[in-house]
Amino acid sequence: MRTAGVPVLLYGPPGTGKTSLIEAAYPDLYTVQGDGDTTVADFVGEYTQTPDGRFEFVHGPLVRAMRAGAVLFIDDATLIPPSVLAVVYPAMDGRREIVVKANGGEVVTAEPGFFVVAGHNPGVHGAILSDALASRFAFQVEVSSDYELAESLGVDSRAVRVARALATRVGKGEIGWAPQLRELLAFAKIAAAVDIPTAAANLIGTAPEDDRAIVAAQVGTTFGRAFAPLALGTRIRP
Repeated sequence: MRTAGVPVLLYGPPGTGKTSLIEAAYPDLYTVQGDGDTTVADFVGEYTQTPDGRFEFVHGPLVRAMRAGAVLFIDDATLIPPSVLAVVYPAMDGRREIVVKANGGEVVTAEPGFFVVAGHNPGVHGAILSDALASRFAFQVEVSSDYELAESLGVDSRAVRVARALATRVGKGEIGWAPQLRELLAFAKIAAAVDIPTAAANLIGTAPEDDRAIVAAQVGTTFGRAFAPLALGTRIRP
């Protein structure tokens, strides 16, 4: 898609590895981490005071990526206000350039190789995939957790079975959460640092409160014993 000049949108639940995939794929990567407070300046840059008291314009990741013919990754793009995200659109279409109004109307033209990839977490509060955004990302790819990869990376097979079972229930609309690759890798780290029961209890505590009882039941069934979320014990008095 980079060679063809077709922007890519990766979508899926948080923790499935979208960001890690892009970071591994492109060594020439510039990233904008999106949220509701992201501004145009976070893309194009802004004036910054130097140690000697002067002000100079420091270009942002969008401009740097365009000039370097590099990749711009807009993480959590659908959390960014549409009016802000619109600053990228002229660089993505046939114009391949933007006007930096904050720097005296500077015109920046994209060099060959410039490419835009974005991430979208459907269902996350505040995430809106607008028609304008969807139409500009013609290549859209769902990213789900690779459970076989999780096992190959040393995650206990029982934890993977829990994740698979809960993912099936999410697909049926029975619950809203299932462990993704991020939670499974955390399970493996905690198990290695402490033990399996601690990792299992922590996995339950990671679940949203509304789904926690169902997650606890699934963990108990799979591991053959009941677990409760991690909690501090009674205070010890001297």
